[in-house]
Amino acid sequence: MTGLTAKGAATRDRIVRAATDLILERGVGGMTLDDIRAGTATSKSQLFHYFPGGKSDLVAAIAAFQSARVLEAQRPWIDHLDTWESWRGWRDAVVEHYRGLTHKYCSITALVNDVAPADPRLADDVAAHADRWERQLVDGLRRMRANGLLRADADPERLALATFATLQGGLLVMQAKDSIEPLEAALDGALTMLRAYAA
Repeated sequence: MTGLTAKGAATRDRIVRAATDLILERGVGGMTLDDIRAGTATSKSQLFHYFPGGKSDLVAAIAAFQSARVLEAQRPWIDHLDTWESWRGWRDAVVEHYRGLTHKYCSITALVNDVAPADPRLADDVAAHADRWERQLVDGLRRMRANGLLRADADPERLALATFATLQGGLLVMQAKDSIEPLEAALDGALTMLRAYAA
């Protein structure tokens, strides 16, 4: 949102941060704007000033914020992924980020699943954040192949898709079992798969 004063930007950021935790705990469907106003100590006029489209605008802002937070937790590894050591560091960073979370809806995918039936346009916007995450895996695997660490016949896009799908599956089972172990197993399996294509 452009044209905000420094104070206005800080207020909007505070609302997004607080609303993110509320929605990730309860899911989009389980939250009303009244719940968000109460949980963020925000008046109705304030909420619609910063999010004129209401819940849809707020969920879009939450998806952008959560996506940035998840990617930041994976740095510096996700920005390189050009050695086997960096892939192992990335795996460990993902696990550590999710290890202490109590949110039931702790992934961007969960937000997509909640908003898709009611707002396809918003679902596309939210899904774009997951696509950017996957794209960074593709870029890393391309560097691995260019550096001679992956076989010439390895397909970075296909391998990245398999890795990302495995990661998302690990997150879903992690939530269902309330345990970090499924995510650890999923990522270990993804790295084993990638190693099978080592040059």
